[in-house]
Amino acid sequence: MGRHRRPVGPAQGPTLQARRRLTAALAGASALLATGLTLTVDPAAPPAPDRTPTGIRAPQAAP
Repeated sequence: MGRHRRPVGPAQGPTLQARRRLTAALAGASALLATGLTLTVDPAAPPAPDRTPTGIRAPQAAP
């Protein structure tokens, strides 16, 4: 019979569950913060006058 060895990976049980919950909470908080910043912060500079704004295509000439 072989010897029993201690698991090499991280601790099982409550510690692992706490780590997973903390990771999920931090990921959710960062996503909410990024969304809030995107909605509230204005860009520092206006778009360049020689470029079309993002998402709007320039009219194309007929062939």
